[in-house]
Amino acid sequence: MKISTDEKIINRILSKGVEGILPSKEKLRKLLKSGKCLNVYQGFDPTGPTLHIGHTVGMRKLEDFRKLGHQVYFVIGDFTARIGDPSDKTSTRVKLTKQQVEENMKLYVNQASHYIDISNKDNPVKVVYNSKWLKPLDFEDLVELSSIFTVQQMIKRSMFQERLKSDKPIYLHEFLYPLMQGYDSVALNIDIEIGGNDQLFNMLAGRDMVMNKLKKEKFVIAMKLLEANDGTKMGKTSGNMIELNDNANNIFGKVMSFDDKLIPVGFEILTNYEKEQAEEISKRLKEGENPMILKKLLAFEITKDIKGEKEALNAQKYFESIFQEKNLNTKIPIKEIKQERINILDLIVQCKIAESKSQAKRLIQQKAVSINKEKIIDWKKEISINNNDIVLKCGKYVYQIKHITN
Repeated sequence: MKISTDEKIINRILSKGVEGILPSKEKLRKLLKSGKCLNVYQGFDPTGPTLHIGHTVGMRKLEDFRKLGHQVYFVIGDFTARIGDPSDKTSTRVKLTKQQVEENMKLYVNQASHYIDISNKDNPVKVVYNSKWLKPLDFEDLVELSSIFTVQQMIKRSMFQERLKSDKPIYLHEFLYPLMQGYDSVALNIDIEIGGNDQLFNMLAGRDMVMNKLKKEKFVIAMKLLEANDGTKMGKTSGNMIELNDNANNIFGKVMSFDDKLIPVGFEILTNYEKEQAEEISKRLKEGENPMILKKLLAFEITKDIKGEKEALNAQKYFESIFQEKNLNTKIPIKEIKQERINILDLIVQCKIAESKSQAKRLIQQKAVSINKEKIIDWKKEISINNNDIVLKCGKYVYQIKHITN
């Protein structure tokens, strides 16, 4: 396929959802305008059984490169997943078995194909597994690769500093993760790597490794992240991470639990809206337009992309019937509670919305919890359960709370 230098797609690659480009945006623009065929990749570690909406940010970017005719690699980190990326983690990840990883990655290619035309007849995407080149490495290879970096480079990373302050262990294998991700770029002769901004250290490790081993420049595109209300990356612990195998009602409800400030960036990185359209959304918010209207539009667009327009419309009707019209004739699951009065944290845990009180507390701090449409901001609040009119909402979860006597 002939390389295209379509100005609109190039501008979208360089700006939409982008946090930063190294060494520079202008150098990358010049390279993209040159017409040279480039090797582009992003890696996806199968640490869970499904991709989530955060992964779609980079996948949209990969599709733009594919449309221009460049060689795109969809790398499944079946080897790196067994170690676990320590980025942004204040404790050591649990190591996965080979069998767990193989089970987790079964749906990845099919889910990714909703965002990337993987089997395009003119320019197909190459799906590869990094165990192919990482597993054969021996101890001599490891010594050589590790000599490119210093202990100081590794230890100064913020999550390791936090662990040192709290006297939590840092295991040696966690230092090796950036080396392995970096070696992906060497093995595939990569020109451009895409990843979330939280992956910057690992991507730069690959940039150093490519310069050292292949004697060429590797570009890094760091993408914006969707953050929870407390400033942390949105994920499983926030209670509103959207998995691509969620049903439409859950997806729509989770988006509606986003903080209002996430609406503009949500349109920019999680939909097909152009950057200028997302900026217009931001302008409408600043001018006083009702955030609920714009958030419902965002929820519809995201749900439509994942599940299709028909399911998105049904999910919107379901949401409106429960939360805006408070139509309790719409069936809501019932949770039976023995206590007449219960602390809100205990209630969230008993409903199995959170695994612990600390996780439940984070949900309240993120303003993700409401009782009968009233936001709960005090995690010490006691809830009186003396009738069946209590509706607990937390992210995707909606329950009618019922008191039982025995």
